[in-house]
Amino acid sequence: MLTDIEIAQNAKMKKISEIAAGLGIDENDLEPYGHYKAKLSENLYSKLAFREDGKLILVTAINPTPAGEGKTTISVGLAEAMGRIGKNAVLALREPSLGPVFGMKGGAAGGGYAQVVPMEDINLHFTGDMHAITAANNLLCAMLDNHLQQGNELGIDPRRVMFKRCLDMNDRALRNIVIGMGGKANGVPREDGFNITVASEIMAILCLATDIADLKERIGNILVAYNYSGEPVFARQLGACGAMTALLKDALKPNLVQTLENNPAFIHGGPFANIAHGCNSIRATKLALKLGDYCITEAGFGSDLGAEKFFDIKCRYGGLTPACVVLVATIKALKYNGGVQKNDLAKENMWALEKGIVNLQTHIENMHKYHVPVVVAINRFGTDTDQEIKFVQDFCAEMGVEVSMCEVFAKGGEGGVDLAEKVCETIKFCAENSSEFKPLYSTELSIKDKVETIAREIYRADGVTFTAQAEKAIKEIEGIGFRDLPVCVAKTQYSLSDNPSLLGKPKNFNITVRDAKLSAGAGFVVIYTGDILTMPGLPKNPAAFNIDCDNNGNITGLF
Repeated sequence: MLTDIEIAQNAKMKKISEIAAGLGIDENDLEPYGHYKAKLSENLYSKLAFREDGKLILVTAINPTPAGEGKTTISVGLAEAMGRIGKNAVLALREPSLGPVFGMKGGAAGGGYAQVVPMEDINLHFTGDMHAITAANNLLCAMLDNHLQQGNELGIDPRRVMFKRCLDMNDRALRNIVIGMGGKANGVPREDGFNITVASEIMAILCLATDIADLKERIGNILVAYNYSGEPVFARQLGACGAMTALLKDALKPNLVQTLENNPAFIHGGPFANIAHGCNSIRATKLALKLGDYCITEAGFGSDLGAEKFFDIKCRYGGLTPACVVLVATIKALKYNGGVQKNDLAKENMWALEKGIVNLQTHIENMHKYHVPVVVAINRFGTDTDQEIKFVQDFCAEMGVEVSMCEVFAKGGEGGVDLAEKVCETIKFCAENSSEFKPLYSTELSIKDKVETIAREIYRADGVTFTAQAEKAIKEIEGIGFRDLPVCVAKTQYSLSDNPSLLGKPKNFNITVRDAKLSAGAGFVVIYTGDILTMPGLPKNPAAFNIDCDNNGNITGLF
């Protein structure tokens, strides 16, 4: 079989103007970046304001494993399949990050015959959104350090700077650094560090902002530091908000591309769900809802992370009401959760499947806590046996949820027709029986109570242990008036717990919160658990080893 990049390079793409025309978008509202990708104008939102929203479908997954789940692949395949059954569906995905692309996993635009294209562009510089976010973030850092150099009128305590620089690359050497060395002319020496761009507050702000005015206001609300009196200092006090907004004005516009089967796809924004809120932009999602009868979007990692944050943060701020959740799993991943080693997953193992399926069960139950219907999508492998498939089908039937065996990786839209039909049927049934979506917790709760609610209801923890540092940070955040914000838990993606080695459905554990950080611009409080890093490192054999470019500019080895 061809590699993902070979499949993508053989695709017969349409000019992006044709894709836009299929959505009823006028050329005047199209800002092309080459022949096959474009941004959409600000005017388009007001033109579409009168239209009724389509149905919102969230694609999420069980906890990820080395066996793979294929959440983005299923998302793309579902959009293709919707087109095949005559439904007007628009895909809204996150942008890949250069760090993982060159580091851990290669490309991030779907897989096999369920991809978005041009794949190489999407996985690399695309339309420059990541670079704009990086530049805006680092402008604020430069302005802060210049303020220290030029007299420090605000009395900023260099030991209490809360806002870090960022770079969209995995680089562990930048986690903790010292800046301002080399004498008086080179700034005030202090400790600093870098986040990866997708973990930055600017990325979260871009994804949650509704328009330019909201973007500028959120930027102004960023907590950058505390002064010597212990009072907060915000970005608006440093005078950088206008310039940062100018750098981000084009990045705020959603990007339009297409699938292999020439269906429309918006790709915009991309924070990690284990260290941020893990969803694409509100603007892209809302645009897709106006232009399609169905909007298919995804949230990062398992439902304990991405879906929880999608519901409790994105839907809350965006006023969004999901109509259905597609929960992705593989039989291989379920057996891995049952204790089978990666090299043995191709062998039939009913005992391990029965043991590991509790992970799927928990994720289904969790989604039902939001009063949203669930359809399970099993990303099918050739090694899945009839007995294993029947077991999963019977299990889902007992839980009262539809399940579809998907082959979109190998067959594209054709392999997802059954899933598309079941999703549409489920949405229709629930619309007739008034299923009422609601977030898990009220923002009126204290920060600790919100964390404890998520830990108890979603992770199934016995309780939460807050370290002294976490207690201090939370008290300070609530003390300066930010008690009522939702929380964004930074947690391992590999387990429902905060211990990545605890698979399946862990029992008898506490979640340990080691710190908390206010992201006032984004509009949430980040809660740090375990050893989650906001600047990943490269592995021993980075994906970059396999990526190359020939004399004709053809890229190889990108997934």
